[in-house]
Amino acid sequence: MARDRQDAADAELLTGRSRGHLESWRDEAGECLLHRAVIEPLRALRARAAREGICLCVASGFRSFDRQLRIWNAKARGERPVLDDRGSPWDWAALADRERIHAILRWSALPGASRHHWGTDLDVWDPVAAGAGYRLRLETDEYGPGGPFRRLAAWLEELSSTATGFVRPYPGWGGGVAAEPWHLSFLPLAGDYQRRLTPELLRAVLAGADLELKAAVLAELEEIHARYVRVPPLHTAG
Repeated sequence: MARDRQDAADAELLTGRSRGHLESWRDEAGECLLHRAVIEPLRALRARAAREGICLCVASGFRSFDRQLRIWNAKARGERPVLDDRGSPWDWAALADRERIHAILRWSALPGASRHHWGTDLDVWDPVAAGAGYRLRLETDEYGPGGPFRRLAAWLEELSSTATGFVRPYPGWGGGVAAEPWHLSFLPLAGDYQRRLTPELLRAVLAGADLELKAAVLAELEEIHARYVRVPPLHTAG
């Protein structure tokens, strides 16, 4: 019985349906929730950044299953734009359900499968480099040549995961998730959570959810897991 309760608690953590492992994080850009074991490593990372004149701040930390579900459903219904590889909105009415699923997954995680559910993953930026009143978009051009966060991106590329614990799980598209130079993952925890988030666990959670495109998602779940969830977090934050 105790083992069953622990398994249920683990499943809730892995799929964004619990908050007991989280603590509040606050910096110059605002406040969010992160896994409590990430707080001190992130403080150390910020201190290293500060010595280089970089104000490393968190734009997004923990994201619940319910929040991810709202994002997914709004995109699936065509209420929020879904972009193609050129950054242009898809003609949503022209896409079949399978095409819609993979178009969404290029940029947004399936509810229950977001790394942000764990509190180990965070999106970072430098509000000082951006300047007062800047509206963050979290798009690749902001972190590329001429973008306000190019220096931050270059600095992250030079870091070693052995010294910081952080990796960049989405360095570039290999048929799955688009490049996210702003996304950091705390590997000592996230690596274990990723291994434990199985297709079977996801199927059990999604079967009871009010999920748009559910039938198509469940039919494609093994491929979805392989392409978008089981990403090898081997690309270090350096």
